[in-house]
Amino acid sequence: MSLTTEQTPLADRVSLKEKIGYSLGDSASNLYWKTFEFFLVIFYTDVFGISAAAVGTMLLVTRVADAVADPVMGALADRTRTRWGHFRPYVLWFALPLAVAGVLTFTTPNLGGGAKLVYAYVTYSLLMFLYTAVNIPYTALMGVMTPNSVERTSISSIRFIGAFTAGVFVQYFTLKFVKIFGQGDDARGWQLTMVLYGVLAVIMLVLCFASTRERVVPPPQQDSDLKRDLRELASSRPFLVLVGVLLLILAAFVIKGSASAYYFKYFVKREDLLGLFLVSNGLAFLAAVSITSHLAKRFGKKILFMLAIGLGALVIAGFWFAEPADIWLMFGLQIVSSFVIGFNSPLVFAMFADAADDAEWRTGRRTTGLVFASAIFSTKIGVAIGAWMFGLILARVGYVANAPQTARSLQGIVMSMSWIPCALMIFATALMQLYPLDEERMVEIEADLKTRRGEIEPSA
Repeated sequence: MSLTTEQTPLADRVSLKEKIGYSLGDSASNLYWKTFEFFLVIFYTDVFGISAAAVGTMLLVTRVADAVADPVMGALADRTRTRWGHFRPYVLWFALPLAVAGVLTFTTPNLGGGAKLVYAYVTYSLLMFLYTAVNIPYTALMGVMTPNSVERTSISSIRFIGAFTAGVFVQYFTLKFVKIFGQGDDARGWQLTMVLYGVLAVIMLVLCFASTRERVVPPPQQDSDLKRDLRELASSRPFLVLVGVLLLILAAFVIKGSASAYYFKYFVKREDLLGLFLVSNGLAFLAAVSITSHLAKRFGKKILFMLAIGLGALVIAGFWFAEPADIWLMFGLQIVSSFVIGFNSPLVFAMFADAADDAEWRTGRRTTGLVFASAIFSTKIGVAIGAWMFGLILARVGYVANAPQTARSLQGIVMSMSWIPCALMIFATALMQLYPLDEERMVEIEADLKTRRGEIEPSA
């Protein structure tokens, strides 16, 4: 039986103020992440001016660098020693560079086709590298704020309230900001919108750094051995299952999210409704996240996660049957599917923290940064695969930017809103059955680890 919040030892509890401060870090990250998820492809095709196939290929190719950058960043953070801890300093150090890279990425240069594509590769790669430098230590920070699994689920839930609040903001206001700042020049509008998002992100990351503390430390005798850490991580069944699931669901989310802008522009022919449609998604996610911690205590993280993804997939399939005039049906499907799927986000990262505990319990080595680096790597690979697949779908069905679409291209867009993400999420649900850590097992692991660690000392 899992521990409730009331049964959590006082020493393991984290204040609401600190949880909210931690959530600001994901609010900052989602100013970028949700922009990537919903607007990046259409920005590159319809504003920046490169083909859908080139965009998809670029997003996939640039992730190759992350095969090195992500685990190196995680291992580096694990081995960082400062008076602020292992992970918090990176949230502060790279906040401003991230903001600058965001502006550069969404700046459209006056260059020829080949040079413009090179510019896109360079700036997007820089942005993702700096996103890695902030987000991997930030995500790993949750695993060392407390040793308690129940409390980490609470932290993760509040984190995603912050994340989805920022997501709603991005979904509703981004295109409005582009029009206001651009005054008919979308390229200028996008550049200034990212200046605004950069300023907001820097403020929130600084507040996140200032309000959080690290309390769980690696065993003092642990030596530095990256090859061993990677080998032992590759043998962790909970970790491998979570990586596979994350790849599938992120690919599904990005395909559907990217298709949304095209769906309303070309199929529904009501681009003015896109902001409200995306906001309904974000608000439904927020409602789900606010009760995730309570439901996880009742059903367990694994069962709740499988229900969320499996049922959500079936609802998403309903978009295939909607006609352009069925506006209420579209919004209903969006709200219901987003609410059901919304439970997954705090659960999956809480389960990665559990996987880090399981790895320490089995091997005697704490590799929180490396575990969460791999989680973020899986997230970005899933996003890249989803964007690549969507780019290929658009190319295959003959999509032409800013022109009337053929029946074939419209069918491809609707498929990308329905059956394709549905299938990927069903596969993810099936794979999740292999996840071996339940609540009773985590209580045993936590108790044993606390005995091994002894007194827990927070960093300043």
